Amino acid sequence: MDFMSRVITKMFKNPSLGNSDSSKEPEQTKVPLTINLQENLQHINNSLGNSSDIVIREIQIGSERQIKAAIIFTDGLADSKSIQNFIMESLMLNIANADPNHLITSQEDIFQVLKDHFLTAGDIKDVTEWGPLLTSLLSGDAILLLEGYSKGFSIGMRGWKDRGVTETTTETVIRGPKEGFTESLRTNTALIRRKIKDPNLWLETKEIGRVTKTDVAIMYIKGIVSDDIVKEVHARLDRINIDGILESGYIEELIHDETYTPFPTIYHTERPDIIAADLLEGKVAILVDGTPMVLVVPIVLISFFQAAEDYYQRADISTLIRILRFISVFISLLGPALYIAITTFHQEMLPTQLLINLAAQREGVPFPAFIEALMMEVSFEILREASLRLPKAIAQSISIVGTLVIGSAAVEAGFISAAMVIVVAITAISSFVLPAYNMAMTIRMLRFLMMGLAASFGLYGIIIGVIAIVLHLCSLRSFGVPYMSPLAPFILEDQKDTLFRMPRWAMFSRPRMISKNNIIREQSTPPEKPQDNTGG
Repeated sequence: MDFMSRVITKMFKNPSLGNSDSSKEPEQTKVPLTINLQENLQHINNSLGNSSDIVIREIQIGSERQIKAAIIFTDGLADSKSIQNFIMESLMLNIANADPNHLITSQEDIFQVLKDHFLTAGDIKDVTEWGPLLTSLLSGDAILLLEGYSKGFSIGMRGWKDRGVTETTTETVIRGPKEGFTESLRTNTALIRRKIKDPNLWLETKEIGRVTKTDVAIMYIKGIVSDDIVKEVHARLDRINIDGILESGYIEELIHDETYTPFPTIYHTERPDIIAADLLEGKVAILVDGTPMVLVVPIVLISFFQAAEDYYQRADISTLIRILRFISVFISLLGPALYIAITTFHQEMLPTQLLINLAAQREGVPFPAFIEALMMEVSFEILREASLRLPKAIAQSISIVGTLVIGSAAVEAGFISAAMVIVVAITAISSFVLPAYNMAMTIRMLRFLMMGLAASFGLYGIIIGVIAIVLHLCSLRSFGVPYMSPLAPFILEDQKDTLFRMPRWAMFSRPRMISKNNIIREQSTPPEKPQDNTGG
């Protein structure tokens, strides 16, 4: 058994053992192009299976010395109007009118002449091998090949339809920007650059996925971010060896710290203002083409309890809302567990009149409090998931019918008590207060664990569970940063944006555990008190 467990563990750590050819690059990646145009075009058709969305347009360049050429692009990914205006018209009409044949004196300078005088596109790259050529073609670029030359041009003509910048549906705010990220990588990077116009905002792009070849961008502010964190992000991304990346969740699961924990160690959001604020704190943003969710590393626990609107309201209002948020999280995690523990083991903690009312309600209920809470919590989780998957037109009505009708019918039938319905309802409402959905999922999972401990050991079980959770949180790290900082280790200077939100003029320094190069972000000068000009 030990031998088999070691073999299985080794296969999980090295997936290529299960398929020895999975990590090999395609054979044609580094194969050079030929000088025969027809052979090159036939190779494209064979490689792509004569796909009907691959458009090949053969033309003639020049008037006296005519050269055969071909323009290849993918219909739906490339902008056909731009290809017509900036490539075909330039090659077929402008060259014929200008007659630049006297400039073309040898085979080596024709590409330079086309690039300098006739092709008006901004992004033009040389391609000499089949791997980069096919990747550019399937990414929306236009390919220009010439007869007699073993290289071509990859011309940036990407122009597919995208969703456009709209308001985010998962992180709504009353006050603040309404725009959210889209599925286009270049649109997302532009939204961030609109907010941070500093030349030190650097962008690096990688291609991950042997089959999908997904563009993954890394953004950070040079001089603020820790160089060690940037190196660690690059190292973890470079270790990824997978056939496809379809969403940022793939990247999140492959690069998070190797610790078995229900708590997320990578933050994700679809709000550009949150990403800009995190970059200014010295964090690194990871953008994946094809998804509006952007990853942020490193992250600490307190960040999941902070909302974007906390920094757009006054400090006192934001502090009050943040305290209310922590209370809601406490209720969501321990509400049913406390009810089970008190009604089962510690009835003396309740006032006499309340205890008599609860006993009267539970007189006809055949199940203990733990089974009651478990049935109600499972039922509510089913309704929550159903409302998410159902069409929007009927999801709201199903939710209302499920919570009201089923709850009241269960009480009348004697399956559960009315007090349990109140406890589960308050718990469910409190779980929606948390801004981060992935952290809310963690609280929902731990709620069942705390309910089991409360049913087994009462308040002692709850205390043991809370201590175990705190110890586990203190052991976690996110890209080398302690997960519980600045609470553990305790950093007094960073307490201005944890449980409370201090005024803007007092938040003059960046988190010390994340940004170690440039701590000071503003001068800590409080606003001057206005003078009394009433003459009194």
